[in-house]
Amino acid sequence: MDILRIGLVSISDRASGGIYQDKGIPALESWLNSALATPFELETRLIPDEQMLIEHTLCELVDEMGCHLVLTTGGTGPARRDVTPDATLEIADRVMPGFGEQMRQISLHYVPTAILSRQVGVIRKQALIINLPGQPKAIQETLEGVKDAQGNVVVHGIFASIPYCIQLLEGPYVETHAAVVVAFRPKNAHREINR
Repeated sequence: MDILRIGLVSISDRASGGIYQDKGIPALESWLNSALATPFELETRLIPDEQMLIEHTLCELVDEMGCHLVLTTGGTGPARRDVTPDATLEIADRVMPGFGEQMRQISLHYVPTAILSRQVGVIRKQALIINLPGQPKAIQETLEGVKDAQGNVVVHGIFASIPYCIQLLEGPYVETHAAVVVAFRPKNAHREINR
């Protein structure tokens, strides 16, 4: 059985330089531990905003480490040093525009500046690569979606679609804890998992 391998890349000049503590990777690790019912292994990287280094890191995680999912955090705005989407597109085999559209849709419920985000989702070989925001609160909102006061989903988070995407890429069957996020897949794509 193929174990789910996830790459986490925090992209920040200041955090990678030790000026402040990286919050992206701890936030992603914590969220994945609460959301995933499927066992997984993590590969983490903390790197500066250098396009060639980002490209190299993404390629390494997919091509050498065999990650099925790579989540980046940081470097997605309009500032000159924000080159994460550029690096991601450079190494992509195919673009998955729905992820960027949905991430901005979710974030616009919270901040009008979400329209400045250039986050993308792409496929490289067997892997789905997604650029997430840099702030822990925004990471959680993007993954889980917009919920009302009763906890009902108003706008779906992007993670609802990720398990089925990994399945379509012939990766492992991924299950989630419904209290955090419900993985959506068509009825014919459901499997019974023997525990």
